[in-house]
Amino acid sequence: MSIQQARRAVRERGLTLIELLVAMVIALVVTLAVTSAVIFGESTKRTTTSVNDINQSGSYAAYLLDRAVRSAGSGFTQSWDLGVFGCKLQAKRSNAAILPRTTVFPVPFEKFLGDATGVADLRIAPLLIGKGQSSDGKSDVLMVMGGNAATGDVPRPIISAGASANIIRLDNTVQLRKNDIALVSQVGTTDCLLEQVDSSFADSANNELVTLNGTYYTAGVGTTLASLAATGSAYFTPLGNGAANNVQFQLFGIGTNNTLVSYDLLRSDGTDAPQTLADGVMEMHALYGLDTNTDGIIDTWKAPDATGFDIKTMMTSGALSRQVVAVRVGLVLRSATLERGVVSETIPAMFADTGLTRAAVTLTNDDRRYRYRVVEFTIPLRNVLLLPKS
Repeated sequence: MSIQQARRAVRERGLTLIELLVAMVIALVVTLAVTSAVIFGESTKRTTTSVNDINQSGSYAAYLLDRAVRSAGSGFTQSWDLGVFGCKLQAKRSNAAILPRTTVFPVPFEKFLGDATGVADLRIAPLLIGKGQSSDGKSDVLMVMGGNAATGDVPRPIISAGASANIIRLDNTVQLRKNDIALVSQVGTTDCLLEQVDSSFADSANNELVTLNGTYYTAGVGTTLASLAATGSAYFTPLGNGAANNVQFQLFGIGTNNTLVSYDLLRSDGTDAPQTLADGVMEMHALYGLDTNTDGIIDTWKAPDATGFDIKTMMTSGALSRQVVAVRVGLVLRSATLERGVVSETIPAMFADTGLTRAAVTLTNDDRRYRYRVVEFTIPLRNVLLLPKS
């Protein structure tokens, strides 16, 4: 064999078995390293995304609650001592009675006010807290009532009844508009009526008569519109406008699958069902901020299950509702991602600076494989704070 042929044979020989095995080992190591890096990156990305999601959900839930509670009492706070705070609301929608209600509220509010008897006694208040009255028995329920009266929340004395049961005579009708929604109340009378100004109404000089009719008109049962108007001591308090849909009487609570939900007590959309607002919210808890000497400053915090401050006592006492000038809300947020290992041992404590600390909750089993965050915020009831101070 010539030298040239020998060199050609060496070049055509290829890889030895040992070289091939070494190459395979190197390839496997590189593949494992790349795969591990990808898996770690994806895991980190899922965790980061999950944490970002609960942060955004918490911010959005806090915004929704803040917007509703901050406006609580709008439209009727100035009438708090004119038979409004603590009155039992009668309301109809399209001639069908919606309040007082004869059955419990839909899930997750079926425990609100205890039972059907409690629901039937629902009263007017800017804010009420139902301690542990969500379906799970852990989360609180917030009831928030408010409007957006363009007339500056000014109650109008009802001078007398009109020629028919749905006509009333006011001391003036300035700034009233067609489809306005209002409360008719009287000091010392348990019931109050939700009424609507007729769509044909048009204010004019020296006019004192208002015809009531429309979606939310009611003649009243037991306590009637005619009987209240005839006394000459009842009040007509504008809340907002039906066409603008700015009268918001709502419940807020925690539903299935860790969702913040609301329920419209006036059924403005025509349905008797809750609406999902935000996900990732596992629990909601709240405290009353009380101004006991009407100086516009929070004097103390009270738990909604404290003696004398349970929801049934609060809603029937206008004087107690008048003291509520703020609410402290705590939301427990939980990520949607089930981690491979334990990442949380406890749910953090809340309300530490109020003297009513809710202790940290020790987690067990798979609950420890989720990430948690507690969001706390204080919401002032600006309409109550605007009432005259002592």
